[in-house]
Amino acid sequence: MAMWGGRFSENTSKDVADYSESISFDKRLYKYDIQGSKAHATMLGGAGIIPEATAKMICEELDNILDRIEKGDFEFKMELEDIHMNIESALIAKLGDEGARVHSARSRNDQVALDIRLYLRDEIALLIDMIREFQKSLVAKAAENPEAIMPGFTHLQHAQPVLFAHHLLAYVEMLDRDAERLADCAKRINVLVLGSGAIAGSTLPIQREKVCELLNFSRVSRNSMDAVADRDFAIELLSDLAIFAMHTSRLSEDLILWCSQEFDFVELGDAFCTGSSLMPQKKNPDVAELTRGKTARIYGDLMAMLTMCKGLPLTYNRDLQEDKEQIFDALDTAKKILRVYPPMLASMELKKENMAKAASDPALMATDVAEELVKLCVPFRTAHHRVGAFVKYCKDNNKQLNECTLEEMQITIPEANANFLTLFDAKSSVGKREVTGGTGFNEVKKQIAFWQKTLE
Repeated sequence: MAMWGGRFSENTSKDVADYSESISFDKRLYKYDIQGSKAHATMLGGAGIIPEATAKMICEELDNILDRIEKGDFEFKMELEDIHMNIESALIAKLGDEGARVHSARSRNDQVALDIRLYLRDEIALLIDMIREFQKSLVAKAAENPEAIMPGFTHLQHAQPVLFAHHLLAYVEMLDRDAERLADCAKRINVLVLGSGAIAGSTLPIQREKVCELLNFSRVSRNSMDAVADRDFAIELLSDLAIFAMHTSRLSEDLILWCSQEFDFVELGDAFCTGSSLMPQKKNPDVAELTRGKTARIYGDLMAMLTMCKGLPLTYNRDLQEDKEQIFDALDTAKKILRVYPPMLASMELKKENMAKAASDPALMATDVAEELVKLCVPFRTAHHRVGAFVKYCKDNNKQLNECTLEEMQITIPEANANFLTLFDAKSSVGKREVTGGTGFNEVKKQIAFWQKTLE
């Protein structure tokens, strides 16, 4: 008979037991379940709800159970349903009725909410550390190639010349926001919910503030119904992970394009690519492609969680058991991305000549011509129109912009002077963009130095 089976006259159907168990996936919470139970038992003893000697025995045996689990000498039993019942059952098997006292003034409803919060505090700290390593790998690659010029793109068409380092640093900024979001999410996770019971708190004189202190939470939850029903923190985490994955997917798309024969800007190390089972010549950027696919997987975890929670009445419902698989899957997927990307970026070799050639198309400096007119006090819209007409003239006459004479340029840009003929150099164009946040050589060096110092 199950530990909750006092009012039942027959055992749970095996099919139902198989259907409802969660120990197959929530056993990874063992450390946090034990950590929470030790704090709870210590509080119960200190408050006189159970004998202090019993509380001490419980804590000691919980340490023994932790040691057994980590040594692989603990059998998780499906019939005990979840991590809470498996650990409590082992405690009672050793201590008898004294061990059974540990569940005074708590429910699995507030216990599981506690376990997840403890677990996510550690996971978020780990994720932020891994994101910082990802940022470092991008900054390092930017620092290795401070003067490599490539075409920047809008609408996937050549736009203006930019520094390759500037392009990579854009992703450093994105990842920084990801880390900030995770740190902010951790603030809302760091709330003690234990002591809320199943729904209404407890008639026993528990000391929730003491448990809050023991477990290093920032505050105690204020409403017992919300405490056991809330999964906002998990939805927020999955949303943060989905945004992070979106950023890595965009970087992946850039890498896939850059590796293609049409772009031919970079080559990834062999260790991070695969071949074709049919075509011997192929070298495929599979890690980047898989990252795009795994982004969809994390989106699915978020949507599953949102959909699961949208129709639940207060308070706890068994549907919430499904939260853990979504959380675990998204975290595992994000960590896989974070493990593989830094070494892959380190393996990347630039084909600087190809990048520079693509960035040297004189048409990419059309905006430079318009801005030169602005310096001569021509309104920008007028300048834009005149340069556009010049581009059309060149196209109609099958000429590059830098192949025209000054007289030809003056047909559509009457203000043009000899200096305008020098504007079609990609390196010069990049070098003039020294505004804060721009792609100028000195400005990008400042950005690299800033991130190197920040990420130390």
